[in-house]
Amino acid sequence: MSNSKHNGHVTETPDVSYIKNADVTHEVSDVHISAIAKFVVGLFVLMVASFFLMWGMFRAFESKIKETPASPMALTDKERLPPEPRLQGAPGFAEGLGKTVPALKKEESSPATGKETVPKDALWEIKILREHWKDVLDHGPADQSGKRYGMPIEKAKEEILKQGLPVRPQTADGRTQ
Repeated sequence: MSNSKHNGHVTETPDVSYIKNADVTHEVSDVHISAIAKFVVGLFVLMVASFFLMWGMFRAFESKIKETPASPMALTDKERLPPEPRLQGAPGFAEGLGKTVPALKKEESSPATGKETVPKDALWEIKILREHWKDVLDHGPADQSGKRYGMPIEKAKEEILKQGLPVRPQTADGRTQ
């Protein structure tokens, strides 16, 4: 059938130790170093070119956005704010609080302009808000004119303890009328 000296199974590696060729040290068909080098250089050039193309495209988009006027239907910055009451740190929250709470209107003013200086710091807003809440709890809430109505919580507790809680009259069987 075949002229090979291999008598083993088909999947076994044949013994080729008897083949001797002293002239051959490197087989040219194994690896093409020049082709790999060309591929790596080409890949690097394409990466650099795509980087500069993307950079140019983003610059073009950025300049186009700056040139394009806003639509007349677009909302202004003030209109984009969420409705009142806003969460802490929302722009304009402390400014609105300063207009309605008389204690906040007494902020120190700038000597150069004579206008009130209001820091735009979230910690400042938290401090002012806590002071406002403490004032409401200690002295009762105030309306827009600054006039106090209601009563502080501690005073309300004392009055309830003095007078007792109002109770509905009950019948003999325990039902309320």
